[in-house]
Amino acid sequence: MFDNLSDKLQDVFKKISGQARLTEANIADAMREIRLALLEADVNLGIVKEFIAQVKEDCLGTEVLRSVSPGQQVIKIVHDRMVELMGESDSPLDLSSKPSVIMMVGLHGSGKTTSAAKLAVNLKKTRRSVLLVAGDIYRPAAIDQLEFLGNEIDVPVFVDRHATDVAVLSRQAIEHAKLEKIDTVIIDTAGRLQIDDTMIRELIQINQASRANEILLVADAALGQEAVSVAEHFHKALGLTGLVLTKLDGDARGGAALSMRKVTGCPIKFVGVGEKTSDMEIFYPDRMTSRILGMGDVVSLVEKAAEDIDEKEAKRLEEKLRKNQFDFSDFRDQLRQMAKLGGTEGILKMLPGGKQMAKAAGDIDPKQLIHMEAIIDSMTKAERANPDLISMPRRRRISKGCGRPIEAVSSLIKQFKMMQKMMRKGGIMKRLLGGGRVDDMQNGTFPNSGGYMEVDRKAIAQRRKAEKQKKKQKQKQRRKKRK
Repeated sequence: MFDNLSDKLQDVFKKISGQARLTEANIADAMREIRLALLEADVNLGIVKEFIAQVKEDCLGTEVLRSVSPGQQVIKIVHDRMVELMGESDSPLDLSSKPSVIMMVGLHGSGKTTSAAKLAVNLKKTRRSVLLVAGDIYRPAAIDQLEFLGNEIDVPVFVDRHATDVAVLSRQAIEHAKLEKIDTVIIDTAGRLQIDDTMIRELIQINQASRANEILLVADAALGQEAVSVAEHFHKALGLTGLVLTKLDGDARGGAALSMRKVTGCPIKFVGVGEKTSDMEIFYPDRMTSRILGMGDVVSLVEKAAEDIDEKEAKRLEEKLRKNQFDFSDFRDQLRQMAKLGGTEGILKMLPGGKQMAKAAGDIDPKQLIHMEAIIDSMTKAERANPDLISMPRRRRISKGCGRPIEAVSSLIKQFKMMQKMMRKGGIMKRLLGGGRVDDMQNGTFPNSGGYMEVDRKAIAQRRKAEKQKKKQKQKQRRKKRK
């Protein structure tokens, strides 16, 4: 969603980092480009003006102008101001009462019903029991959808298809939750194509009847400035406690995320990043800013890995790596784990400089992992255990079995054998098995078997310089021979 904005901001930073020193002139040029990038991303005009004024004032400070690395100082200022714009820290839900009540409000098509189910999944991870309430009594499909989602995520759904008063229905649902000792109630309310008096009156009645701890506006990020206007109207009428932005995985320009918190004063609490019920993330302003500015988000990646990767499976793999017994079956298991983390592209986006790495590597096929898994599935058990058995006739059979060209089969086998050789040497294996902390990864250090190995940038630069000198000497020798 933020790709276009991210690319443009990184271009600005490259230009300013290349400057020998900062002046009012080149700061003004950088601010002009940042202003255009934000406006193109559909950020509110007033917010853009205020943001640029603050960043410019900070950049013109004497400490920045006299800094050893002025370009990096500017990036830090933009980062800090953007974090401030979206909220300085995450805003947890108020779950103090028993049962705690959460109202999901918003317009038709914003994703309220799906977001209610996603929020239930998120709360279940923290060991809370949840009851979903079908409060959209005007649209039968909404009740059916919530029941279907409830069955899928194993969460009970309170339904009364004959109800005519949602406020009464809400009270009944809360009483039911008390009897069943359920500690969280999520009410999915009805939406409209636009905000009207009837809808607002009903929502006020539901709020009064349920005494909701949280009133969350579910807003479609693709609406841009319209989403900001909608948020303002709902906040004036109900006093929103938070925002849920949906469809952040789409191609929207992202301005709503940067504008809504500032305009309404309400924190963004969650963001929808996909269609699955597990695709909802807690909104961390600092992490989102780091992603936008191309700094990656290693913390979220590690948290997701810890959540999705099976600990027993990881230990089993570790043992096989130590004994150099890593085969195609293990490789397939790792591909499935990568798919859970968002695939190659999803992982790269979370790493510092990952977007540039992806561009340098060319277009990454989102189905690449699926194709690789299909090739492995077409092998026999013996072939997976011993790739040396896979002769050309066997490769043709595997190719026909998975529907992939024989070149793709040969390429995968070649890559796997190279990986096995590298693991036998121990370099990669030591790093994989050494553990490590998230902060070390962010600071440019990587785990190894003996503790932590810092990346020696000076040594790398010296080695490259020596290699260049060798090349020049060889070229001189060749010229002499020709003469």
